[in-house]
Amino acid sequence: MSVPRRIDLHMHTSVSDGTDSPEEILRLVREAEIDVFSVTDHDAVKAGRIIRGILGEGDPLFIPGAEFSCRDEEGKYHILGYGFDPEDPAIVGVVSRGHGFRMKKVLARLDFIRREFGFTFPPEEIDDLMSEDNPGKPHIGNLMVKYGYAESKEEAIRKYINGIRFKNEYVRPEEAIRGILDAGGVPVLAHPFYGDGDDLILGGDMEDRVRRLKGLGLCGVEAFYSGFTAKLRRDMLDMAERYDLLVTAGSDYHGSNKLVTLGDTGLDEEDEYPDGLRRFLELFER
Repeated sequence: MSVPRRIDLHMHTSVSDGTDSPEEILRLVREAEIDVFSVTDHDAVKAGRIIRGILGEGDPLFIPGAEFSCRDEEGKYHILGYGFDPEDPAIVGVVSRGHGFRMKKVLARLDFIRREFGFTFPPEEIDDLMSEDNPGKPHIGNLMVKYGYAESKEEAIRKYINGIRFKNEYVRPEEAIRGILDAGGVPVLAHPFYGDGDDLILGGDMEDRVRRLKGLGLCGVEAFYSGFTAKLRRDMLDMAERYDLLVTAGSDYHGSNKLVTLGDTGLDEEDEYPDGLRRFLELFER
C-alpha cells in the first residue's frame, strides 16, 4: 500500500490532559490535512466515541486509541492501544482501573500541596476539578497559576506537584497489553526512550525493555515522535526491525498544555517509510 504522507497517532483532548475538545481536534486535523489520526487520551475512550459519531465523508482515517500509564518493578511505561472495540469489557476494565488510580492521585496531590506548602482552593474549584473526565497534574498546575501559587503550569508541576511520587497507583504493563489485545487492539510502547520524568532509557536497557514487553504481547513501538532526534528514531526503527515490531508515529499533541504541533512526528523526514509502519496501517485500511 502507499503510505499516507500525514500521520499522527498520538494526541490528547480535553477528555484527559489536552486543551482541545474532541470536536476541535477533528477540525484541527482536517485543517492540518492529516490523512490518518488517532486520539489517545489517558485512561479514556470517550473522545474516540465522540469523534466516530461526527466523522463525515472524505474525513481522514480515524483509528480509536488510548494511552495507559503503567508501572512495574522494572520501571514506568506508557502503553498505547489502537483499533480496539471501545465497548469490549477487556478494555473497559483497563480504562476503569487506570481512571480510578488517576482520581486517587489527584486527591493525594491536592492533599500534599496543602500540607507541604499551604496551597488551598475554594470548594467549588475542587468540585470543578473532580468533575473533569480525567484530571491530572496539568489541571492542578493551571489552578495553582490561577491562584498565584506558581508563575506557570510547568513551574507548578516541577517545583511542587512532583514532590509526591506513587509506586503502586498504576496499571501494570501486562494488564494494559492484555486488555488491548483481548479487545481486538494493537498494543504499542509510547515514546520508548522516555521512562520516569526526564530519564532516558538507552542501549541495552532499552533493548531489554522492548524484549520483555514483547514477551508480554507488545506488538509495536512509537519510533516517530516529536521529542526524538534523528538518531533516536533510527535506533528505534532498527530495534523494531530486529524484534519484528510494528511502527507508529505520533506528536503527543496536548493543545496549549504542551509546545508540540499537531502532526509533528519526524515522519516527513524519511525518504521511505519503514515496513513496520506500512504493516501497522494495513491493519486499518478502509
